[in-house]
Amino acid sequence: MSTLVALARAEAFTTGLAQPIATVRHLHVHDRPLVLIPLATAGEANAPLAAMLGADVAEPRLLVVSQPRNRDERFAFAAELADAVVPYLASFGEGGTEAVPVDRGRDVRHRYLDAPQVWVPNPAGVDFLRLLGRSTRFRRTDGDHPVPPAVPLLGQWLTFLASSAEVPGSAMLPNAVQALGLHWATGQSSAEDAHFGSLFAWITEGAEAAREAEQGPVAGPATDPEFDNKVLAPLIAESSPELTGALRDLLTPTWERMWQSIALLRSLPEGARVRSRWDSDRDVYSAFVTHLEEDGTPQPRRDGAVAAAARLQRLENAAARYAVQRAFDDPLVLAEHRLAGAAFGGVVTLAKADRIDDTGKRPVLRPRIMVATTEPVRVEPGTTLTSPARPTQKAKVISVTPTSTGFDVLLELSGGMGRKLVAEPGSVPVVGEQLLLTTLSEAYRPGAAFPDPADTPWTHGGPPAGPPDPSGPASPALPG
Repeated sequence: MSTLVALARAEAFTTGLAQPIATVRHLHVHDRPLVLIPLATAGEANAPLAAMLGADVAEPRLLVVSQPRNRDERFAFAAELADAVVPYLASFGEGGTEAVPVDRGRDVRHRYLDAPQVWVPNPAGVDFLRLLGRSTRFRRTDGDHPVPPAVPLLGQWLTFLASSAEVPGSAMLPNAVQALGLHWATGQSSAEDAHFGSLFAWITEGAEAAREAEQGPVAGPATDPEFDNKVLAPLIAESSPELTGALRDLLTPTWERMWQSIALLRSLPEGARVRSRWDSDRDVYSAFVTHLEEDGTPQPRRDGAVAAAARLQRLENAAARYAVQRAFDDPLVLAEHRLAGAAFGGVVTLAKADRIDDTGKRPVLRPRIMVATTEPVRVEPGTTLTSPARPTQKAKVISVTPTSTGFDVLLELSGGMGRKLVAEPGSVPVVGEQLLLTTLSEAYRPGAAFPDPADTPWTHGGPPAGPPDPSGPASPALPG
């Protein structure tokens, strides 16, 4: 927990109201999202019991498994879920596309104009969909115990969405608990924030309402033990038609809170870099739709060693990029880095925009500026800094001089000023400009060079070890 979040939690505890920890929304909110609230039974891992879903708050659709331990009914439920979810997911691949330049404009690729967004209440809902995808994407549509063709297709879609949810900053499968916790801090513990009803009440009404919400229905996929014993078990044992009504009453409060949470998040101004992350989601969605159309094979049960290493690196790069983008978009998030000494703000007191460095093979434009700051400066000469206002420009620290009020930091600028020996207008900070500088950077991180799976040892998926070569050297004789 960061210093500012801890302070916000203390303030929330004192006032009884959740405190904002972001000034902008760091998540794309779709104009036409699909809300999906899954519910599972206790006693058997990930056995579906019900799901409430829909793209309209006024028209929820409830799917129920009357006998959750009956495999035929469970796959019938999966088929119904596929009929409700797959058309929504696939519909964005039926719209238009746009050309995106690649290879520095020498080529283009095409991506769809939009992508789906499926909301679940909490991280456990994401895990439920991941496991449901694993259990359905390999099912056969012929032979013994066939399933409808939509079931394995649903499994591929759910696996795709669950995989995207692991990428920091992705918005195709958000969950309400994490989305709300990213923008507000409550006066309760992180474990208590996992209760969707309590978290939502803290933000919208306060601590007293949150205490009452703790006694209300859970947001799934697990059910409350008391509800299981007193209500659910007798209805299932008797195959009672009242089961559907009981589950509808259980899920409706969560359904309403989900849509209210989406509206609450939508009311926040969108961060400047949210759109670029959604563009990345559209790229991934477009690639997956193409895979379904051209190949259609389900995702493997597990990644090979090389694929797993490459995926881990992509996730690490995405996490680092997401942290930087949030800080650049939001002064309140960047304040955390200022407290840690990774950023400081000041005013430009000197600026030489036409300075030329001719010590190399050819002259280059290298303006210098002086920034006066009253904040602690914990960077050494030679450190490269960037400014959120000019993220493509680098500022190299030449010197840090203590003053009576703080520090004077001399910086040499490069990049982001055009290709000529005269800087483009506005590309160099002017005297009197307030400037924020940080060690954070959005600079591109090249991927590592991973070997081909065939070139790895057999322990990592490569060719198996062959028998010993009979023509090889003989073993040395034992001493006599």
